[in-house]
Amino acid sequence: MNASSTSPKPVVGEPSIRTHALHALAYCERLFYLEEVEELRVADAAVFAGRRLHIQLQEEGERVELELASEALGLHGRVDAVRTREGTLVVYEHKRGRHAPGSDAPEAWPSDRLQAGAYALLVEERFPGAPVECRVRYHQTDTTVRFPLDEALRGDVAAAVTRARLLRASRERPPVTPEERKCAKCSLAPVCLPEEERQRAGEERPRLFPEDDVRQVLHVATPGARVGRAAEELVVTPPEGEGAPSRQPGRMVSALIAHGAVQVSAQALAYCVENDIGVHWFTSGGRYLGGLGGGAGNIHRRLRQFEALRQASVCLGLARRLVAAKLEGQLRFLLRASRGDSESRQVLASAVRDLRALLPKCEEAPSLEVLLGLEGAGAARYFGALPYLQGEDVDARLRFDGRNRRPPRDRFNAVLGFLYGLVHREVEAAIRAVGLDVAFGFYHQPRGTAGPLGLDVMELFRVPLADMPLVASVNRRAWDADADFEVTSEHVWLSKAGRAKAIELYERRKRETWKHNVLGYSLSYARLVELEVRLLEKEWTGKPGLFATFRLR
Repeated sequence: MNASSTSPKPVVGEPSIRTHALHALAYCERLFYLEEVEELRVADAAVFAGRRLHIQLQEEGERVELELASEALGLHGRVDAVRTREGTLVVYEHKRGRHAPGSDAPEAWPSDRLQAGAYALLVEERFPGAPVECRVRYHQTDTTVRFPLDEALRGDVAAAVTRARLLRASRERPPVTPEERKCAKCSLAPVCLPEEERQRAGEERPRLFPEDDVRQVLHVATPGARVGRAAEELVVTPPEGEGAPSRQPGRMVSALIAHGAVQVSAQALAYCVENDIGVHWFTSGGRYLGGLGGGAGNIHRRLRQFEALRQASVCLGLARRLVAAKLEGQLRFLLRASRGDSESRQVLASAVRDLRALLPKCEEAPSLEVLLGLEGAGAARYFGALPYLQGEDVDARLRFDGRNRRPPRDRFNAVLGFLYGLVHREVEAAIRAVGLDVAFGFYHQPRGTAGPLGLDVMELFRVPLADMPLVASVNRRAWDADADFEVTSEHVWLSKAGRAKAIELYERRKRETWKHNVLGYSLSYARLVELEVRLLEKEWTGKPGLFATFRLR
């Protein structure tokens, strides 16, 4: 068998495959698909450590990178180093970790062998006539493993390229790997959520989804402020005479939110887009206008979303769960109330009884129209009982007396609407980060500029992220009815001080941790929003049934 007999056959017009991608393919086909087809890549601590190793090797003169590409092989990549040893070209691949255990001597891991073999084939084509050898250097154990570019390795590379092409042409994600140990070290575990798919009732599984995001949301609410960029920092410059500029390291910012008349420079926008920092705009009154997402929206993810949500049965099933979760969230919040006179308790008990009666109807609702009626009936009972959650000593001007908006006509609704806007922003940012389309939902119908999917998922978080912290803050007498609001005969808005207080209230609530009642691990509310969107996507890409299952304690 000659060398060309086991080489990958070229496909005219098809893009070549990254040699490094074969490493991911050998490790886990789902990892390959997420990285190469859906273009999802997460730089975790291990990835950064590997980058530091290569920089160190280059500084020490131990690394000579060589860019190689082959149309015949269908491969391209950057080999760590190629050296000549007694007439043989030696391809070096550096790895940060440990070598594989062998029966007689250290061995290379299969994924490392495949990657080095692919590089060796590229070197062989680039420098014809010279024999080629592969070496993988494992720095943790200070071991170098040598192996030849033999026919078996050539066949492995050819088979891997063929498999990679098939996966790249498919619109279906491969299943989660059965080798659970691999998932614990995978940088894409928070995206793939393998343990959530393996979830079985009563079984405790390791958590791979991060508890919280250490980065901060940068709110800019001063009218006339400007946001620019200086190197790797975002610089907020207030209007002249209102203080000195403040600087935020870009790596510590997850989103930039501009409230009202705030200018964001083109350089700052470009930096945010390049670094997956969402940029969002609100009106000065707190209405969410829209934003630029952090996270790439891949066509495969959106096509699967469109195909799934075109099915009426899928939409109805998801909507049933969504409305039931919302009603149960309202019910559990009312159940927490223990204050007040007998009249208050009677009103709350009546609302709780009515909400409980609505829940089983959600499971049997024959249409979205019926669900809308159930949701509306639940909202009427919930908001009718909400005033009875407020303490007797609350300022009368801050009491809730029914929902109103666009514009809000009292102080409570002014804050509630502002918080709902922040929740809407949070949800849409998560949808964009996951790579779905906010314009294609399963329950709400298109109206105005708000994306239906954002409005859908938002229903899960109105109570825990807005209603509960607002009622608690009002009962603590945290609001100044004069200083925190701007009141006219037609509407009530938050003042500058009021907006700052509402933002602080919301961001503090997001950082609070909570134990998921089904998955069994704790995470912040901010992470819970992203998790719910990823679990929604699993309704058509993995294990269905986990979306909208979390419940308030």
